[in-house]
Amino acid sequence: MLKKLVLASVLSMAMFTQAAVADTKIGVVNADRILRESAAAQSAQEKLQKEFANREKSLSVSAKALKADVEKYQKRMEKMSKSERLAEERKLADRERTLQRRERELREDLNRRRNEELQSILMRSNDIIRDIARKGKYDVILQEAVYVGPNVDITDQVIKALGK
Repeated sequence: MLKKLVLASVLSMAMFTQAAVADTKIGVVNADRILRESAAAQSAQEKLQKEFANREKSLSVSAKALKADVEKYQKRMEKMSKSERLAEERKLADRERTLQRRERELREDLNRRRNEELQSILMRSNDIIRDIARKGKYDVILQEAVYVGPNVDITDQVIKALGK
C-alpha cells in the first residue's frame, strides 16, 4: 500500500513538473558568435586596426632597421677593436630592449582597447537580449549550450539588432 502511495505521488509530481516546464519559454544566445559576426564587432575591429596601424608600422620599420644594423655589425665585427665591438653591441642591445618594450606596450594597449570595445558590445547586446526577452515573453535566456535547436536560438536576432 505504501509503495503504491509513493508511486502515485512521484507520478503526479512528474506530471505537474512537465506541465510547468511546457509553459516555460527558453532562448539561447551564442556570445562568441555575436563577437565574431556582428557589424558592431567588425566595426570595432576595423577601428582598432586604424587606431594602431601607425604604431605597428613604426615598430616594423624599427625592427627592420635593427636587423639591418645587426647584419652590418656582424660583417664588420672582425675588423673592429674589442672596445668598438663592445660599444656597438651595447647600442644594439639597447635598441633591441627598446624595441621589445615598445612591442609589449603596443600589445598591452591593443589588448586594453580591444577589451574596452568588446565590453561595450557585450553591454549593448545584453540590453538587446533583455529587450528580446521582454518582447518575446521569454522566461529564461541562456548563454551557450551543448546543443541548441534553431527554434530557441536568438543569436541572429541579437546580431541583427546590433547592426541597427
